[in-house]
Amino acid sequence: MANALVFIDNPGSALKKSSLELLTIARSLGETAVAFTGELNDDVAASLGAYGATTVYQPSVDDLDNYLVGPKAAYLAAAVAASGATAVLVDNSPEGKEIAGRLGIKLSAGVITDVVGVDADGTAHKSVLAGSYNTTAKATTPVTVLSVKANNVEPVPAGAAAAPATATVEVPAHGLANSARIAARTEKPVSGRPDLSEARIVVAGGRGVDGDFGPLEELADALGAAVGASRAATDAGWIGHDAQVGQTGVTVSPQLYISAGISGAIQQKAGMQTSKVIVAINKDAESPVFEIADYGIIGDLFKVLPQATAEIKKRKG
Repeated sequence: MANALVFIDNPGSALKKSSLELLTIARSLGETAVAFTGELNDDVAASLGAYGATTVYQPSVDDLDNYLVGPKAAYLAAAVAASGATAVLVDNSPEGKEIAGRLGIKLSAGVITDVVGVDADGTAHKSVLAGSYNTTAKATTPVTVLSVKANNVEPVPAGAAAAPATATVEVPAHGLANSARIAARTEKPVSGRPDLSEARIVVAGGRGVDGDFGPLEELADALGAAVGASRAATDAGWIGHDAQVGQTGVTVSPQLYISAGISGAIQQKAGMQTSKVIVAINKDAESPVFEIADYGIIGDLFKVLPQATAEIKKRKG
């Protein structure tokens, strides 16, 4: 019987860093099983085993991605029953949190969201009020559902790795959940840059870019970085909302975070304050961003960034 069940939803050809973080946390809670959707290829199965998964459950149907979250929650509830897990870990994405809420209702389980760490006894650590405070919480129900923020735990493989066993879970009839079907999907254009949530370097722009992300994209490409943005920039339509870093956007924790033309309001701070090194560029010497920056440059980003890009390219030859 598993102590923890990790939900990994259709990862593609390789596991994401956020999934490896969930597996690392789950292993501290005891024996770990995985509720998996998508194609379980040999490489993914090997990675799951390397990070401590002993059993991988798969749904009896292959159309879960054709619906909204209802059928996935039903599948996950069935996987909990099959595994005997007392803790369920999902990612803290909007869909993940909705699945967690639905699963909590199905299992009469306590649900804890925005988790940044979990103790061996199941006590969850939460970052609240835009990252201003850390709190702890622990459910008293037989099963606990945790949605975990990415980039707060360093993925660590298990010791001796063995190939996980596989099992099929019968998915209950969808009922009303299948009344809303996804009719079509549009693939996002490939930028060649790393995924924002997992990038080691992020170059982010705000209101100060005045609609021109060109200098940031050039610097990001020179560094092999992802491009992020403040809510003001995404709301203005200068860049897609999937680039938004902050309390209502993506939480990042890169080795280097370059903030250009962003004031550093609390909404933005909540999504990037765990970055290892923060470099801020702003014309306003009184900008709040300098309070959290490791290095600050008071200047025009349209002059500073091209110089930085040119120097990086020069050093790279």
